[in-house]
This record gives sequence, C-alpha cells and structure tokens, in this order.
Amino acid sequence: MVQTGPNPSSGENLLFLTDEQLRKGIEAMFFAYRGFTADPDRILEEYGYGRAHHRALHFINRSHATTVNNLLATLGVTKQSLNRVLRGLIADGLVEARVGRTDRRERNLFLTDTGQELERQLAEAQRVRMRAAYRAAGPQAVAGFRQVLEAMMDDDIRNTYQSLRDGR
Repeated sequence: MVQTGPNPSSGENLLFLTDEQLRKGIEAMFFAYRGFTADPDRILEEYGYGRAHHRALHFINRSHATTVNNLLATLGVTKQSLNRVLRGLIADGLVEARVGRTDRRERNLFLTDTGQELERQLAEAQRVRMRAAYRAAGPQAVAGFRQVLEAMMDDDIRNTYQSLRDGR
C-alpha cells in the first residue's frame, strides 16, 4: 500500500490535500464571495455606495455605539478611507456620530432609522443566501465551514471576531 499522506497510526491527524484540491477551494471561495456580495451590491448601487459602506453599516449596527477607533480596528482600513465612507453615510442621514459620554474626544456611531432599514435589507439578502446554502450543506458542513473560516483568520482578527461573536 502506498502512503499518500501522514501515517494515521502515528498519532498525526492531519488532513492531506493536494495543490489541485487547494486551488479548487480557493476558486470556490472567490466565486462564493461573488455570490455572497451580489445581492447587497445591487442594493448598494441604488445609493451610490460600495462594499466599504456595507461593512461600516454592518459593524456599526453590530456594535451599537462603537467608536470610530473601534470601527477602524474592526475593519482594518485606514482612517482616511473610513472617514470618506462615514462622511457620506452621515451626510445621507444613515449614521449619526455623537460625542462620547466618558471621553468627549471620542465619537460614538449609531445607525439612524434609515440606516437601520438599509442595513436590514443588506443583511436579509445575505441571510437568505446563507440559509439556503446551510440547508443544502447540512449541519455538519455548517460547523466545519465555520471552523475552516476561523482557522484562516489571523490571530488578532480571530480575537476581534470572537469578541463580536460572544458579544464582548
């Protein structure tokens, strides 16, 4: 018998994948992301917005009263890039920036009613797609998919994700 991967009896429980299998996984991620963002992109286009606006709306909604600095850390973008996005969202009445209660130098971000409605539409479009995919794949695949995504995250990003996931 020819051994093509780690010896299972050696205590190593590693998954052996060929370069071709990994390439197919990478391509599947690209195409899945395209599908995952297609519906929100169509909605955002009506407002003249892009994916950066979507991410800002999502995380402002997810972390109620987040600060600009927290949002910068979560999104991993430059201050200039985030300011451009926030200026537009504030000017269009979707986001409100309020002076911090404990530190007046901080700006806490809130979605307005209009911002909440747009964020709801964007999230619902993605929930519909994810719900259908999860149902088709089954519960074990859902858990495995989440594990794969978390394993691909850098440690600092995984910590941010886990904090959001756990409501911290």
